[in-house]
Parts: sequence; C-alpha cells; structure tokens
Amino acid sequence: MRQERITDNLTQLLEVLPPPTRECLEQQRDLEDLLEIVLDLGRQAEARFPGQAVNLCDIEVTPKDIECVVSRVGEFGKDNRAGIERTLHRISAIRNRQGKIVGLTCRIGRAVYGTIDIIRDVVEAGKSILLLGRPGVGKTTKLREVARVLSEEFHKRVVIVDTSNEIAGDGDIPHPAIGVARRMQVAAPELQHAVMIEAVENHMPEVIVIDEIGTEAEAFAARTIAERGVQLVATAHGNSLENLLMNPTLSDLIGGIQAVTLSDEEARRRGTQKTVLERKAPPTFQAVIEIMEVDKLAIHHDVASVVDRLLRGTPPRPEIRVRNPEGEVEVVQQAEREVRTEATLQREMAPQRTLPQTVRVFPYGVSRNRLERAIRELRVPAYITKDWYEADVILTLKAHANKEPAKLREAGGRNVPVYAIKSNTYTQIANAFRSIFKLSEFVDEEQALTEAEDAIERILSGEDSVELMPQTSYIRRLQHQLATENKLISSSMGTEPYRRVRIMRP
Repeated sequence: MRQERITDNLTQLLEVLPPPTRECLEQQRDLEDLLEIVLDLGRQAEARFPGQAVNLCDIEVTPKDIECVVSRVGEFGKDNRAGIERTLHRISAIRNRQGKIVGLTCRIGRAVYGTIDIIRDVVEAGKSILLLGRPGVGKTTKLREVARVLSEEFHKRVVIVDTSNEIAGDGDIPHPAIGVARRMQVAAPELQHAVMIEAVENHMPEVIVIDEIGTEAEAFAARTIAERGVQLVATAHGNSLENLLMNPTLSDLIGGIQAVTLSDEEARRRGTQKTVLERKAPPTFQAVIEIMEVDKLAIHHDVASVVDRLLRGTPPRPEIRVRNPEGEVEVVQQAEREVRTEATLQREMAPQRTLPQTVRVFPYGVSRNRLERAIRELRVPAYITKDWYEADVILTLKAHANKEPAKLREAGGRNVPVYAIKSNTYTQIANAFRSIFKLSEFVDEEQALTEAEDAIERILSGEDSVELMPQTSYIRRLQHQLATENKLISSSMGTEPYRRVRIMRP
C-alpha cells in the first residue's frame, strides 16, 4: 500500500508569518517538503527542508516580526508551545531571561494516512506498543494513524492524552486525522500522568494513546493503566530498547532491572557471578518498535524475552521491516527463532479430525491478503470462507484465542480445529498451512537445537520447565541428549504429529 500524504492547511501557517517572510517563502520550490520555519531575533528567517536549510530574504527578524506571529496563533502553554486552531502545525517559543520571546520554530504539521500498514498486524493483535526513535522519524504521525484506525475501523473506545496538542491539533475540536478517537488535553506537562489515570477512571477506554512518556510518574501511570487491561500505544524518549533498559527513569516500561544475589550453588550452575541483573517485573509494553527511518523499523515482538536475553548478554535480533520503492512492505530480517520456534502454531479448542479434500478456512483477525498469498504460493487445496459456520478450519491470532471470544468457543464445541498464530505475518500463516496439510517438517535440526538451548538457558536462570515445539522422533532424541548433557531431565509428550519435548529441573 502506498502512502497518501495530506498537507494540513499550509496556507493557514503562511498567513501567520510576517508578510516579507511569507512572500520569500512562497517563491521556494517543493513547499510540500517543508519541515519548519525558524525566526530568531536579529537573524535572517530560515526555511528547513529535508537535508538543507534556506535563508529567506536579506533582512533580519525584528521584534515586530516576532509579535506578528505571536498575536496570530493560540496562547503559549507552560511547555512554550502554541498552535493554530484545527490544524496540526506547532509553534514553539524561545525566551530570554526576562521571559520575552526572542525566537520561534514553526513546525509544519501533516496528517499522513497509510503509515501504519507496515505495523498493522502488531496493532491489530491488541498488544501494548511502545514506539522509539529520534525526533522527526514519524512517531507522532504513527500514533495519530493508530488512533484513527483503532477508533474508526475497529470501533474501539480510544482516548488520546494530548499534552502539547500535537497529536490532535490545537483548539477544542480535534483534527479529523484521529478519526472518532476522543482527546483529553493536558493543562501543564507535569500533569500528564494525572490525566492518564483520569482517562482510565472516568472514560472507560479500550485504548489509550500517549506521546512522549518521559518521567517516572508517567511510567508508573502507564503500568497502572496496563494492569487494568487497557491497550497502550505510546512513544518514549530513546532510540532503542537497549537505551531504554539502561534509563533508570523509564526502564520500568520494559520490566525494570534489579540486582539478585545467587547462592554459591546456583552461581556455579549458571556459570556467573553471585550478583546478577534480572528483570524485575512483566513489561508494561509487550512490543517495542524502533523507528530507524521513516520507512524502516525494527520490531521486538516479545519484550520480556528480549530483555531477559539482553541481561544475559545476548544481543537482540528484532524483525526488521522496510517499505520498498513500490510501496510494499518487506521483512528483510526475521526475528530470531520466529520461523517456528517461538511464535508459530498451536492447535486449540478442538480435537483432531479428518479434513476434507478441499479445506474451507475462516480467518478470524488474520490478514485475508496474506492468507490468499499463502494458499496461492503453497498450492494447497483450500479457499477462504466468509461464513464461519461453513469452516473446516479457523485461523486466528493467539491474542484472540487467549480471550476465547464467543465465536471461537462455539467453534470448539462444533469440533472445528482452531489454529492460533502469534502474529499476523506471512511466515506464520504459511507455517500454519504447512502444519494443516503436513507439507514439511516443522523446523530444521539447527533451529530445533537452538530452541532447546534457549529453553535450557531459561531453566538454568530460574524457570521450572519449558515445553518445546513439536518435532520428529530423530530431532526429539537430539533435544533429549542436549538436556542430559546439561544435567536436566526431559520427557516427550503429546501424540504424533504434535509430539514434543518438555525440559525440566531435576
């Protein structure tokens, strides 16, 4: 899907500028790429475009020019930001020691539709999502689009906590770019955490959208909201998950860190020092998305697992997605173990039964386009049905299956197999079909042994047992041997073709 960019009322922003500055600016080419206009007292006005800055006119900015802009925009809040009513433009002030405004940054606000197709499956899964990235890569733009999609397309109760009116625009009437989401304004930045809690207590949201979580109080409020079962979508200061983990103020968002003293025996068994770092609590956000560039991002689908591995010295390997020049989304690096070991298939809610020669598949929360692609490329005898009563197989997301909505409970009662996949990616949908039609083995030997090694590491770090994915008898034997070498016990469970290994403490 190609992006559709809509510039929000650039004319309205030009109208608040001093006439000489506006005339010079209107002579510039590519105004659709304009990022911001800078007015500093005693200097030439400057227009900033991607990769370059252009001086406007040959005259210096005067106090009268500054006053001209200030008088035509909304009031400046305690965060020194103002706006133009019902637009997304933002005007930020620089003051001298006496509080007088001596500089202005007029940032162009745009609503860009189609920006979340690259992460749509993560948003649809219902996870709490934290967006990271340097300024200007599109974090707030994606927040705005998430609010619109969840409120309009999925009919969820979405509340935006809009501290600087940057998500929904200036004025009391929100910008249409947020769909039918509701917006709560914040009187002062230091009150953001209180408004976050107020949103949950007073307005019964299913989703809360927040820009720039930056204080300990806001991090605590986010955890409180998540514990009440509300989906959070937010941004935070920091470029990567590793940076966030080392930030004592915000590390609680991904579980926090605590020092743990081990017994001599446990330290010897782990092969570590007696004092180690461990994750303190479940993460507030289940998924972290690092926006590396406007059309390139890294996704950590399971934050708890990634943090645990980081604390054991294992660097993360996120899924990396890009949008190519044709506008299509490509996965250029898969998350470690995603192909089968961590995310894929589990059959739930129905006993095994013989399927017909041509299988009717009902997708519940799963991408129809990716489903059609899998059927086409794997050449399996299946087609998609719109009526779940006719389905021979139901394919859904694990998040939906865990909640057991009415449709899935009834399907289980009708003896219809329900297959759950962790995320809405083509790889996992294709693996589901490989299992349904028994097209190939689940994983190769190397992947299966990597999964067993990770399980052993988790058990040595404190877990009681870990159940592995189904494998052939030969691969199960190798996994048993690996457990024995590490002085752990293991057993096989289940029936073919879903027989699997469980590794436990002795």
